[in-house]
Amino acid sequence: MKNFKFKIRGSQYNVDIQNINKNEVEIEVNGTPYMVTIEREVKHSKTPTIVRKRLPNEVKKPESVGGTLKTIKAPLPGNIFKINIKEGDSVKKGDTLLIMEAMKMENNILAEFDGVVKTVKIKEGDVVLQNDVLIELN
Repeated sequence: MKNFKFKIRGSQYNVDIQNINKNEVEIEVNGTPYMVTIEREVKHSKTPTIVRKRLPNEVKKPESVGGTLKTIKAPLPGNIFKINIKEGDSVKKGDTLLIMEAMKMENNILAEFDGVVKTVKIKEGDVVLQNDVLIELN
C-alpha cells in the first residue's frame, strides 16, 4: 500500500492506494474508499496469471482435539524433489523434511518444531503452490 499527500486549492488530502488491477484502482481518500479508473493503455503480460480456486472438499479441516496439529507449508511454488520422512517418523527442529525445487534451485524445507509426522500430503514429483500444506505434525 502506498500513501500520498496532495494539497489542492489549500486543502490537504491523504490518499492510500489499496489495490491496482489493470486500469481499476482502489484508493482511500481521507478515510473514504473509492474505486477509480485510470485512463491509460494497459500493457498485457505474456506471462499468465495463476489463479487457484479452492474446491469444496478443500475446506480447512478442524485441527486435532488436543489442538496440537501443526502444518508445514510450501514457502513458494515449486516441485517436490525428494521427501526425507514418512508418516510416523519423529522429527526435531531443524531436520530436513524434504527438498523442493523452486526457481531452478533446490531448497531444503526444515522442521520448524519437534513432532511426529502425522500425514505427508505430497509425493515426489508433485507441483505445489505457495502456502500449500505439505506435511502435518503432531
